[in-house]
Amino acid sequence: MILLRKYRIVNIVTVFAVTMFFGCESNFKEVQKINVTEFVPSGDADNVNLKYTDSGLIKVILLSPKMLDYSSIDFPFTEFPKGIDVTLYDNKAKTTRVTSNYAVSYKLTGIIDLQGKVKIVSQNGQALETEQLYYDQKNEWFFTEKKFKFTDLKGTSNGQGIDFSKDFKIVNSQRIMGEFDSAE
Repeated sequence: MILLRKYRIVNIVTVFAVTMFFGCESNFKEVQKINVTEFVPSGDADNVNLKYTDSGLIKVILLSPKMLDYSSIDFPFTEFPKGIDVTLYDNKAKTTRVTSNYAVSYKLTGIIDLQGKVKIVSQNGQALETEQLYYDQKNEWFFTEKKFKFTDLKGTSNGQGIDFSKDFKIVNSQRIMGEFDSAE
């Protein structure tokens, strides 16, 4: 009888242990998710047509098939994953057109990062093509360290590293080669 009671207790303990072992689900993956912050945009827009005006005059028209706004994070930015087509207007209504396959605008620094077949064309016939270009909105200044092709009425030049004003009035290039007329 003592032996029967001993086996009964062992069986009950074994059944209880097996039930506890197989009955509890592992919530390890859910526990890991507690400390993870989802990186999702606070705004999402399709077929964007944005017009920026100052004193009643249009200064910028931005067109993009897709815009993602990450303004609720510590370093806010706006992403254009499908590219942009921007027309900049100066005070005399002269235009400069900027296109790229991808763009990111960083709100705190005022820098726009343009990537993939970046092309800038001014109303005066000047054009620049490169794979990546930055635009400083505060100083209205473009710059890159990548290879570029610059074309104007004087000729075409290729090089690596260039910075210039948005109207192409001031152009500083680093390593340049090509043929163009000199105005000496």
